[in-house]
Amino acid sequence: MQRFARTFRENPSLSKLLIVFTVSGGSLVAYSEATKPHESNNLGDLTEVNHQKKRVVVLGTGWAGTSFLKNLKDPSYDVQVISPRNYFAFTPLLPSVTCGTVEGRSIVEPIRNIIRKKNVDMQYCEAECIKIDAKNKKVYCRSNLNGKEEFAVDYDYLVIAIGARVNTFNIPGVEENTFFLKEVEDAQRIRRTVIDCFEKASLPYLTDEERKRILHFVIVGGGPTGVEFAAQLHDFVSEDVVRLYPKVKDFVKITLVEATDHILNMFDKRITAFAEEKFGRDGIDVKTGSMVVKVSDKEISTKDVKSGDITSTPYGMVVWSTGIGTRPVVTNFMKEIGQGQRRVLATDEWLRVEGSDTVYAIGDTATINQRKVMEDIAVIFQKADKDNSGTLTVKEFQEVLNDICERYPQVELYLKNNHISGLVDLLKEAKGDDVKESVEVDIEEFKSALSKADSQMKNLPATAQVASQQGVYLADCFNRMEKCEKDPEGPIRFRGEGRHRFRPFRYKHLGQFAPLGGEQTAAQLPGDWVSIGHSTQWLWYSVYASKQVSWRTRALVVTDWTRRFLFGRDSSQI
Repeated sequence: MQRFARTFRENPSLSKLLIVFTVSGGSLVAYSEATKPHESNNLGDLTEVNHQKKRVVVLGTGWAGTSFLKNLKDPSYDVQVISPRNYFAFTPLLPSVTCGTVEGRSIVEPIRNIIRKKNVDMQYCEAECIKIDAKNKKVYCRSNLNGKEEFAVDYDYLVIAIGARVNTFNIPGVEENTFFLKEVEDAQRIRRTVIDCFEKASLPYLTDEERKRILHFVIVGGGPTGVEFAAQLHDFVSEDVVRLYPKVKDFVKITLVEATDHILNMFDKRITAFAEEKFGRDGIDVKTGSMVVKVSDKEISTKDVKSGDITSTPYGMVVWSTGIGTRPVVTNFMKEIGQGQRRVLATDEWLRVEGSDTVYAIGDTATINQRKVMEDIAVIFQKADKDNSGTLTVKEFQEVLNDICERYPQVELYLKNNHISGLVDLLKEAKGDDVKESVEVDIEEFKSALSKADSQMKNLPATAQVASQQGVYLADCFNRMEKCEKDPEGPIRFRGEGRHRFRPFRYKHLGQFAPLGGEQTAAQLPGDWVSIGHSTQWLWYSVYASKQVSWRTRALVVTDWTRRFLFGRDSSQI
């Protein structure tokens, strides 16, 4: 001790350093004691503070729900996330998982990693919502753990983002004998089954007919998912199977079944034609105009739409990738709020469920019930006719045109498609070219001019792009909700007085990709720009890598692509 004392006396700076550490340590202890929750008054204060926050319950961790959570910034909310899966999955890469191009773990991000970085109080609970009680503002859930116990959660605002289920159209055998491609588990199950088919076909005691059946892969649905899976499977066969299973490679057959006349109907005709031609060259059998009527454990039966002939074909594996349906919990909720006659949950243009002011629905769960302009045409005319003259001048129409286009997107689309910039051009389109700048129109002529606008109305596609944009939009609304209560903004509502506090949701299409195999991809980008080929494949790589939800998944996906280039696809059954 004397030696230590002498050392400190001879080194004053060391003594000061010790004092600083001592004071700092005491401060840390004092701070920890001060911030430690006490059992008496502080706990009550904390409960009271949380009670003052608006309780937001988010159902689902898909594209819509995760986008909402990532963009919610207002700390005045207490958010409870409820979902049976504790991760977000980058679903556009699911077809790549089916054949080992990308690993399933590379495209998922734990939801707790996402919400822990927020300055908003967010909690996650692994459970499934089984009932929504909008009247009492409760959701009833069932835990997947602890013996499937049930519990209730209260909410001030509810965001339904649970997505949709696969629609089997009640076709016999689809549920029991086909594979879906909606979740990561589905893709991993398909991958194991594909490998199993090749391993089974390699057994020495099988006949050639049995090998042909086992290695016949049928994909039902000619949309982007079905087409991409067919392309991925073909690449796996042509690039890896020839080396891994050389004795059975010649028995492989891939059939793509589509009920309409063409595959990729939502794409430009140039892309559709290229895809069908390429699949024909690659040996993928594309059967358009064929409807599946039954699926047994070894045969799939299809009916020709034109002739009505039914054909049964042996198969080894069927992947079902066509149509989506409403989940049972949403169906029951629709009956409760008076939407029982609809096939899908309806929201207004602000993504609020019709019939329930505090419930919002985003993503594949719902569709926007776009208001028709002809339903409000009298109110629109009245608001535009500021001098109450009974007629509308060009100036009066132009002053309200922006609000009309904002409130009714179909009007803007109609004007754009017909190159119309004002009332004169609109009347020329409706009545002919003999229209002057000084024209004035009455209500009947105004109705006639806008009568074709509602024909432009279309439901938004059930895609990740739409769901993501809806999540961002709704989070922005919640971020500004308290402020906008006092300072409303937005376009004229036209149904009812006043102005709505938020602008309605507007989807901005950023383009879409269709990977076609052989390192070739088709892209339809804004401005009617179509690109097809190897260069577009590299664009696809860069876009999908940049859209990953975290740097971790981004690095994993790029690593998987690199590994596939260098070593081929992994054919293990793990």
